[in-house]
Amino acid sequence: MSSVEVLASVDLIALRMDAESRGLSVLLHRREREPFMGQWALPGVIVNGSTRDANLEAAAHRVLRDKAQVLPRHLEQVGTEGSAERDPRGWSMSTYYLALLAPDTETADDGLRFVPLGEVLDGRLALPFDHGQLVRLGVERLASKSVYTSLPLYLAPPRFTVLDALNAAQACLGTTINNTSLRKRLERMKDAGWIRDTGEKNFPKMGRPQQLWELTEQAEGVFVFDRSLLADRAST
Repeated sequence: MSSVEVLASVDLIALRMDAESRGLSVLLHRREREPFMGQWALPGVIVNGSTRDANLEAAAHRVLRDKAQVLPRHLEQVGTEGSAERDPRGWSMSTYYLALLAPDTETADDGLRFVPLGEVLDGRLALPFDHGQLVRLGVERLASKSVYTSLPLYLAPPRFTVLDALNAAQACLGTTINNTSLRKRLERMKDAGWIRDTGEKNFPKMGRPQQLWELTEQAEGVFVFDRSLLADRAST
């Protein structure tokens, strides 16, 4: 790469809920070329004058299709980071996206794996480039939006219980949530036509049957609330 070139990429932070741990996992891709060949990194693609991507969003969908091989329930651009130090090949920049996946999403081949998000955030699993920092920034965006929107529902099962919604919100925020506050949010979404009762119930091995909800056809993007989900946390 010449001194006048800037290496540009689009990278993906794809998250799913883990049913057993009730925590988040992040999708990683094994690099197939240098630098850092063989190491686990965020799925991404290079964007330059020779690519056919019409824009950054098209490049993000190329990452989803060709590298991550997943279909997200929600996708949004988080930001762009660039410096002369993040890539050993020279000055580079990354526009990175956050993708939220259904909890039953599986990897397509041995070159992909889900790892517990905590292992990346606390440094037990070091990622190449500045991918660890990109993950932290993506998770910060998720947490900040989860306080006042319905974003965590994209991590719950498509047909979800109140407990599923509660677990997803707590995983996004990294803290406990008041159950009553969460139920009030679901009622508001129901009144607005964003979610509906499927008329069916989940029958756990222990406890009472649980009502199953689902997002409606009009539910696109996020539902915005006028009150922080953490406002009543002290009463839990």
